[in-house]
Amino acid sequence: MVARMEQRRTGRTGAPVSALTLGTRALATVAERDLDEASRLVLDALGRGITAVDVSDAHGAGLAETAVGRALDGHRDDVFVSVRFGDPVDHDPAHRGNGRRWMFRAVERSLERLGTDVIDLYQPAHPDPATSLDETLDALADLVAQGKIRAFGIPGFPAEELVEAQWLRSGAKSASATHVPYSILTRTAERTVLPVARRFGLGVLAGAPLAGGWLAGAYRSGAVQPRSSGALDDPAGFDLGSARNRRKLEVTDRLGRLADDAGITLLELSVGFALTHPDVSSVVVGPRTVSHVDAYVQAAEVVLDDDLLDAVDAVVPPGTHVLERDTGFPLPALTRERLRGGRRVGVS
Repeated sequence: MVARMEQRRTGRTGAPVSALTLGTRALATVAERDLDEASRLVLDALGRGITAVDVSDAHGAGLAETAVGRALDGHRDDVFVSVRFGDPVDHDPAHRGNGRRWMFRAVERSLERLGTDVIDLYQPAHPDPATSLDETLDALADLVAQGKIRAFGIPGFPAEELVEAQWLRSGAKSASATHVPYSILTRTAERTVLPVARRFGLGVLAGAPLAGGWLAGAYRSGAVQPRSSGALDDPAGFDLGSARNRRKLEVTDRLGRLADDAGITLLELSVGFALTHPDVSSVVVGPRTVSHVDAYVQAAEVVLDDDLLDAVDAVVPPGTHVLERDTGFPLPALTRERLRGGRRVGVS
């Protein structure tokens, strides 16, 4: 059915996954326009050797799951299905979060849309400050016992929650995977999440290898700023009039020149970089077209030598990031209230 692609393991689950995992944020945009086209895109990805899908129930308010479910018909046993929940799916404040009440409803909705009776990996999309980690882990373990899910994970930030989760649960009732943003521009996970994942044998799904599109190849010094869905959704994050984004553009251009000198594209450099880390199980990519799928598959075959990786380290040192806002879920310890100790600024 599928072309061959390197197979890896998702931590202690032992389940094989392809080096690339199909993410569904972009797929949801396609599904909103044409559900059949979105399903065909999933099938095209499967036909090119991608055997893992990471879908959020919030992407397209469930449309992404529906598109994946249509594509899985007749192929379910060949595909590793990871589902993330917790993000708002509509305007009802009860339809979000990591609590037991919503989780048990959310999983049933996902199973129905996906047309399957079990999910391979189920995990919250983000930490939920309003819900205790103990309740979330209890509910996830119960879903395993009920046979609704095979394994569960928790988000990678903050990394100390990964450690706490291992202390709260052990054996078959413990988390077996995590997901975290990881790209050349956001290498923070190298000193936080990835060492913890290695210590506890957690599989790692690395998301956003192109840093929201910055590393796709179009953002170069002197070039016309491309029109992108990311820029439409987050204008401030792509406004080249801001000093922080001009700094990011400078770094991106330096990386682009490294790729040019190596005879590869910046996309290939970026995906290859994320795949190179030994603690990464699979890299989540978000194609909108078949040509995007082909580009990602080709990038997964690129092997980066030590000289090129050393050159990347010279531009963005290991364990660092260009902008804090790109590292994922905002860390509670870095909120203004925590940093200022509750004092009003300017009052002695």
